Amino acid sequence: MKTAYWDAIRNRRTYYGLSKEAVTTVQRIEEIVSEAVKHVPSSFNSQSARVAILLGEQHERLWEITKGELQKIVPPESFPTTVDKIDGAFRSGYGTILYFEDTSTVEGLQQRFPAYRENFPVWSQQSSGMLQFAIWSALEAEGWGASLQHYNPVIDAAVQAAWKIPASWKLIAQMPFGKPAAEPAPKEYQPLDERVKIYR
Repeated sequence: MKTAYWDAIRNRRTYYGLSKEAVTTVQRIEEIVSEAVKHVPSSFNSQSARVAILLGEQHERLWEITKGELQKIVPPESFPTTVDKIDGAFRSGYGTILYFEDTSTVEGLQQRFPAYRENFPVWSQQSSGMLQFAIWSALEAEGWGASLQHYNPVIDAAVQAAWKIPASWKLIAQMPFGKPAAEPAPKEYQPLDERVKIYR
């Protein structure tokens, strides 16, 4: 398979070496995110995904907030390593995409369809995962490098206050991105015959 679609999926990797150099325009970033938010599927077409794109000073502000929140819980002797990781792998990038799910939408579905009540939070997470992957792959196709981080719930309240995020938006993940400044680590693959079964 040698289509652009599969190339983007195959080449998508976790990049911890990022620079602030622009790869595309801000408009193109917005187009990528907006198209993914619009077209990625969701259970019952609930469209519960919410996204915030942080660029420039706002991007750096997020990672300063993250360091501040982590300092409250990380042992002092370990905190310098934490700072080095955040500054070198995340704050060093061009921007960060924040992924949320609107809990009021999920709760509304639970009320309307009680037979599926337990499933809707799970389906919400699955839809968010598809959105994250779609955007990550699209950024890769444009020449950006990215990684996926989960500093929630440690930073949830601080993020909500800093950007006046609605209370019903639950933070799911953070995706720092930038121009790749270092190659990703080698990746090993488990045998596919142990992971894929075909029944004829």
